[in-house]
Amino acid sequence: MTDAPVDIRDHAAANLRYIREAMERASSFTIIPGRGIIIIGLTALLAARIAAEQVTPQAWTLVWLVELLVACVVDVAATVIKARSSRVSLGVPFRRFLVSFSAPLFAGGLLTVLFYKLAIHDYLPTLWLLLYGTAIVTGGVFSIRIVPAMGTAFILLGIASLVIAPAGTNLVMASGFGGLHILFGLIIAWRHGG
Repeated sequence: MTDAPVDIRDHAAANLRYIREAMERASSFTIIPGRGIIIIGLTALLAARIAAEQVTPQAWTLVWLVELLVACVVDVAATVIKARSSRVSLGVPFRRFLVSFSAPLFAGGLLTVLFYKLAIHDYLPTLWLLLYGTAIVTGGVFSIRIVPAMGTAFILLGIASLVIAPAGTNLVMASGFGGLHILFGLIIAWRHGG
């Protein structure tokens, strides 16, 4: 007795599914929203101005934590908008980017709590710049080339902040989360379509 014949359409559909999944695994995450990154930089400059007016380290930290939430909302919205306008799925490359990006940020969140409890507020910018830069570099492995360069710039600024903290805390935060975001956002928007 012989096996039943395989429907060629089912076989073709399975092959196409395999090819699509292989391409998703091999491709990089290219839907980096340059315009969204610029907006994040602008909101960070505003946060730096507001933070500079705070009289307690707790209030200063709260301003930057609110900015973090604003930046997350802007980034997610800008990524979804760019993906839809480009008709690109946020598939496997995006998940890889997100996992690689999230681990250093999670560590940064835990260390922020520790720094806060130990009253090491003056070195929060160093911590944030270093781990955010690390997150961008690790996530950037699955993205366009400019992304790891951006992460490296954040890391270098984090290292430099060791020298100027605590006197230049707001300057460092404005330069990094404001200036670097705007600079690299402009480059990404110009070279990679918004």
